[in-house]
Amino acid sequence: MAIDRVKEYFRKYGMEERIQEFEVSSATVALAAQALGCEPARIAKTLSFMVDGQAILVVAAGDVKIDNGKYKKQFGTKAKMLSPDEVVELVGHAVGGVCPFAVKPGVKVYLDESLKRFETVFPACGSSNSAIELTMPEMEKYAGEEGWVDVCKLAEG
Repeated sequence: MAIDRVKEYFRKYGMEERIQEFEVSSATVALAAQALGCEPARIAKTLSFMVDGQAILVVAAGDVKIDNGKYKKQFGTKAKMLSPDEVVELVGHAVGGVCPFAVKPGVKVYLDESLKRFETVFPACGSSNSAIELTMPEMEKYAGEEGWVDVCKLAEG
């Protein structure tokens, strides 16, 4: 299971005990916020795209969506999300538990500027009922292999 790979990943840093597992689903931003008792914006959602034949991940705040113009400027192509089957095959995690940790080799991970508003955020940990609370320096260390991008905008409503 993907959560076991994520636990192993964090075990190398002595942090596996910080992973939280819930009795309820945390597969969406709303469900994760409810499970954690935090505002939805602090859920660090991981979005999966295809760029030049390679899977990439963009980790963004829970209250934003991709800005197609910014995305195209950053990556030189239109935003094309992976299908659920492609996510499992290319990234190594199933939709609902996609995270930037313990992904398959070659998957590039980017952190969106929308996360910087918060002292800590909660990304998933490879399952649809898990999360870990990380500071921005920790996000950079454990997830942000490629660095920061600005490809999102606040969702309407």
